[in-house]
Amino acid sequence: MTVTVLDGILAGVQEDLAQRQSQVSLAELKARVSDAPPPLDPLPGFRAPGVSIIAEVKRKSPSKGELAAIPDPAALAAAYAAGGAAAISVLTEQRRFGGSLQDLASVRAEVDVPVLRKDFIVTPYQLWEARAWGADLALLMVVSLPGGLLDELHGLALELGLTPLVETHTEDEIARAVELGAEVIGINARDLTTLEVDRAVFQKLAPHLPESSVRIAESGVAGPEDVAEYRRWGADVVLVGEALVRSGDPRSSIREFIGS
Repeated sequence: MTVTVLDGILAGVQEDLAQRQSQVSLAELKARVSDAPPPLDPLPGFRAPGVSIIAEVKRKSPSKGELAAIPDPAALAAAYAAGGAAAISVLTEQRRFGGSLQDLASVRAEVDVPVLRKDFIVTPYQLWEARAWGADLALLMVVSLPGGLLDELHGLALELGLTPLVETHTEDEIARAVELGAEVIGINARDLTTLEVDRAVFQKLAPHLPESSVRIAESGVAGPEDVAEYRRWGADVVLVGEALVRSGDPRSSIREFIGS
């Protein structure tokens, strides 16, 4: 059986997860959540006229390696919010993306827009983590959630007040998301098993999304023209990472993306 890039990432995620579970019990996470303020609702921002931007705090990636040092994730997130980002995505996977739950907490403390925990979530524990550390949204990737696991995690996310962003890459995965009743559906132009990017995947798959859903385009954005194209293809929201952390002026870049 061929081992994909995603398989390698998930193996590392499971190892790191086991370590965190040995340090912080589920009961402790639940206690933190009970004391946490209610999560923010991203849907009004996502459904606003024009295109909305989810701006990502992203230090590195398996495909591009080091992207930016980001010594102060909170300051970067504040610049994103000042530029008009509808939400901030924080990568919390450590091995391949250089993120952490502490990044999530620091961003949450700095901004008043919704925050997405971007990680490879495969267990209920990680959703409790997301809420305990301040997330308002959580990413659920259909490709890594077989059988009833997607349904279980989607249901738990809703119970916790998290908005699930259900990510897809194929027509079959969209069918699973739609059957689930997902309200926020992402189409990732990057194939996580190979890391190859094809933005036309969004153009091909977007017509299969329900009109009532929030359509999020992920990956493949180099500049405003790419955001504009996604918008023409039906995207309500575009998630942007690399182009922003490398821009040198993320606040102005987001304004350009929104105005594209």
